[in-house]
Amino acid sequence: MIERRPFDQLGHADHGWLNARHHFSFANWYDPSRMGWGALRVWNDDEIAPKSGFPPHPHADMEIITYVRTGAITHQDSLGNTGRTGAGDVQVMSAGSGIRHAEYNLEDETTTLFQLWIQPRTRGGAPSWGAKPFPKRDRSGSFQALASGFSDDPDALPIRAEARVLGATLKAGDTTTYHLAKGRHGYLVSAVGEVEVNGVTLKDRDGAAIRDEGEIIVTALSDAELVLVDSE
Repeated sequence: MIERRPFDQLGHADHGWLNARHHFSFANWYDPSRMGWGALRVWNDDEIAPKSGFPPHPHADMEIITYVRTGAITHQDSLGNTGRTGAGDVQVMSAGSGIRHAEYNLEDETTTLFQLWIQPRTRGGAPSWGAKPFPKRDRSGSFQALASGFSDDPDALPIRAEARVLGATLKAGDTTTYHLAKGRHGYLVSAVGEVEVNGVTLKDRDGAAIRDEGEIIVTALSDAELVLVDSE
């Protein structure tokens, strides 16, 4: 089963400094049929204006993954962590028992990113933050784990969830395959480019909710940059 979620039908909120699309119910946008997909609870497609951002605010009991598409985001938190994450790179915050953080676009250009929230396997625990570069050449032609709760993904940023976040870049005409285990949920978004997923066409920033498909076969109809969440 693959359900296409067209970009122009996603939830939408324009705050001036923040132009956000919501794949799942979030803040003031509510759709009872879109409360999450497996352990994936939030997938926001954010455009953040220059010299603006999210002021300090709290989180608990959530794994929050940020995939920067263009520009950069600068992180600050109550643990004393600070860091700048640029385009194509990833940061992970395990909120654990509680953390306050801020995310600012200190650049002179608009920053675009995907913000993902994944439910952890257990509540509580010490909060943490980390970031890592993931050169696009290293995920050319196949999916690479960017963040993972599994020990067999040693190069990925760790998360405390039965899930992994993967990225791939494909040239037009290329095909890659990902095995989705029985009972698992896949959610795929093409950050850039048009692709075909098991016969279903996705345009830029469309989502695809995937279940009961043993193999996810993705063919790029144009040069594409993909993000996939595989969760319980």
